[in-house]
Amino acid sequence: MQQERREASIWSGKVFSSGWVEARGGVCDVTDPSNGDLLGVTGIANGEDVAAAAQTARRAQKGWAAIPFSERAEIVRKAAEKLKERENEFADWNVRECGAIRQKGLWEAGITYQQMHQAASLAFLPDGTSFPSAVAGRLNLCQRVPVGVVGVIAPWNFPLFLSMRSVAPALVLGNAVVLKPDPQTAITGGALIAEIFSEAGLPDGVLHVLPGGAEAGESMVASPEIDMISFTGSTQVGRLIGEKCGGMLKKVALELGGNNVHIVLPDADLDGAASCAAWGTFLHQGQVCMAAGRHLVHRDIAQEYAEKLALRARNLVVGDPKTDQVHLGPLINDKQVAHVHALVESAQKAGAKILAGGAYQDRYYQATVLMDVTPKMDVFKLETFGPVAPITVVDSVEEAIELANSSEYGLAASIHTKSLATGLEIARNLKTGMVHINDQPINCEPHVPFGGMGASGSSGRFGGLASIDEFTQSQWISMVEKPSIYPF
Repeated sequence: MQQERREASIWSGKVFSSGWVEARGGVCDVTDPSNGDLLGVTGIANGEDVAAAAQTARRAQKGWAAIPFSERAEIVRKAAEKLKERENEFADWNVRECGAIRQKGLWEAGITYQQMHQAASLAFLPDGTSFPSAVAGRLNLCQRVPVGVVGVIAPWNFPLFLSMRSVAPALVLGNAVVLKPDPQTAITGGALIAEIFSEAGLPDGVLHVLPGGAEAGESMVASPEIDMISFTGSTQVGRLIGEKCGGMLKKVALELGGNNVHIVLPDADLDGAASCAAWGTFLHQGQVCMAAGRHLVHRDIAQEYAEKLALRARNLVVGDPKTDQVHLGPLINDKQVAHVHALVESAQKAGAKILAGGAYQDRYYQATVLMDVTPKMDVFKLETFGPVAPITVVDSVEEAIELANSSEYGLAASIHTKSLATGLEIARNLKTGMVHINDQPINCEPHVPFGGMGASGSSGRFGGLASIDEFTQSQWISMVEKPSIYPF
């Protein structure tokens, strides 16, 4: 508790902008979704806070980009080690603030640590190339240069990793960053990030952490001082951001929602398929953009698969992750509970059968399995973002592909079959950014490009070499020894 009090005295009621400062937009309670207990108070940024931070970031970015690349990388590595030293603290906040089970909190801290080191390695890669020229004696160079100031708008479900996925590579590549975490997870996805970078020696003004709502987000998107927006969140909000950035000719990276398929063919290992399905559907209460939202199962094995998945669902314990040994914690807020339950009730009234779950107490929603879901039901068409596995029976591979591609979303998919050739052929026919054969759709490796198609994103990618493309711009420089003599 002594450690918690020390932290609260640093960030309580404040935002991070060249140090901890009072927020012009006021303050907001940070609460525990399990029981509503007050965890702390965060500052809330308004448009004036964003404008001031963006101007400061603009000035600081020039000096930051000018320092040796190895020094930028070293600061990010030091911040990663600070995270590693405090991983239990990060995990504790993830449990209390996000409603996560502790294993999820530790996993998120661990993969963020890996991601930061992977981002640091980008500084040592080639930053350009040369091209031949049709002009005698001309040298053509194409180099990658920083975008400038990057605005990062991060969500509440994986607040640490989904913030750092943009923050770390953007910094390494010479940009300044203005980060807006969701107020619901302003500590895990904001204050603690500011602390580790400050401890690592990041110069003042290079990183700003401004928790805030719609006003702060809209100000970031509209700010002429912010050169790029990296947004992770709902498709609905992403469309608005994309439209605004398009009008301003501002670079934008959108990683949006998903309604991901889990395809199970007759020759699949059903125990493995059901295990993958349970993990891919119920992890973090289903509040994951890559969660398995549509289970497309061949008629020959649909009943057996459904029974195996329902048994797993009924064995999952739902409760307070701070005090109980549980598999699922609470949903993030009452609005999300209402959304999930409305989809389940609507499906049941339309003819779907509840094989497991379908009920909740407070914000604790049971792992739910629905059978006989049809493509006309909202639970099939919409992103549930809750612990619900809707099973739709198909009669052929062709039907599975058609139904998979009927959604506007195209983030992730999983396919279960003993024939890897069949799995690969299906994958090639899916309008989906990521496909996992004999696995589940919630997969992420920091060095592998991550992103979706269609309404799941703007076709950008995070991770590995893709981060260089996202957080830099291309500049062509040509040179000749003597100027050319033109006709006039």
